Amino acid sequence: MSVLKIQDLHVEVEGKEVIKGISLEVKSGEIHALMGPNGSGKTSLSLAIMGHPKYKITKGRITLDGEDITNLETDEKVKRGLFLAFQNPVEISGVKLSTLLVAELNRVRGSSDSVMQMFQTIREYAKTVGVSETLLNRGVFEGFSGGEKKRTEILQMLILRPKFAILDEPDSGVDVDGLRVISEIVNKLKKEINTGYLIITHYRRILDYLNADKVHVLYKGKIVSSGDMSLARLIDEKGYESVIKN
Repeated sequence: MSVLKIQDLHVEVEGKEVIKGISLEVKSGEIHALMGPNGSGKTSLSLAIMGHPKYKITKGRITLDGEDITNLETDEKVKRGLFLAFQNPVEISGVKLSTLLVAELNRVRGSSDSVMQMFQTIREYAKTVGVSETLLNRGVFEGFSGGEKKRTEILQMLILRPKFAILDEPDSGVDVDGLRVISEIVNKLKKEINTGYLIITHYRRILDYLNADKVHVLYKGKIVSSGDMSLARLIDEKGYESVIKN
């Protein structure tokens, strides 16, 4: 069993502390939800975990299976099994999506297949998540709708098969069919390789699809409440104020 552990993490951005002592432990096969009002630090936490240079960790540490990965470069964290689906993925002009996906498949998983065989594998994965051949031949995220971006990132996760995946608002801009597909892939990897998840969301609906094991509420850089799905239902019915006040 793998364990991703965050211990008393403090993070600064341009001299301002945005994460103020967060501790979390996610085990293989667990789904943790991170909820909270806008500006609470949810995205900041995800970027700090993955090693974004703008987010300076001033205290605490991050371990994966007992190894301290706090200060590793992002690509080293990916090699060890971490994955982040961004809230707003950046367009990369001049690079075809299919080319990027082949490189990811080859680098992270390794393959003795030919490039054409890997392209075929990617086409099959893409069909599973509803990413069209047209999108595969476009620049990375160029002209993609919000839902297409989310499906593409889930496609990347399916290819990389991480130990732990952080999904930043995977339900944002996604229709009902897209939400179903995303939930199916999340559950597929949980079942097949025991992937653990930290899912950032404002809404209960995706958590109902996934039956989250734990729900945490982040407010002003701190976790102020943790519980099971009943906590998500309370937020859905009465808003964050009911939780933060308590």
